[in-house]
Amino acid sequence: MAINNPYQTYQQNSVVTASPQELTLMLYNGCLKFIKLAKRAMEEGKFEEKNTNLIKAQAIIQEFQITLNRDIEISEGLDQLYEYIYYRLMEANMKNDAAILEDAENQVKELRDTWKEAMVLVKGK
Repeated sequence: MAINNPYQTYQQNSVVTASPQELTLMLYNGCLKFIKLAKRAMEEGKFEEKNTNLIKAQAIIQEFQITLNRDIEISEGLDQLYEYIYYRLMEANMKNDAAILEDAENQVKELRDTWKEAMVLVKGK
């Protein structure tokens, strides 16, 4: 008999009931979480854990690229930014370079913070 984990149930429900805007914010936060975990693993010399977390962060960035609405003018610029972040994550992983990883993290933070501001503006209408 399996015991339900209340935290896991809460997480599943929060994803299921989230708006598309909230899901996007969750993805940005997830990407940042994986980058932080990779950074810690890098510092501790846990290369497999670093690699796993950076691959997860890269997958989120790829998802953003794939789901861009190409009919909107800003999409081209976002695609280039996502491509840059993806490349930096890959480069940080290959070179085991915390400075490169920090650059990628800062880019994702800026996107996340801008998204949060946009959500506030839309709710304020």
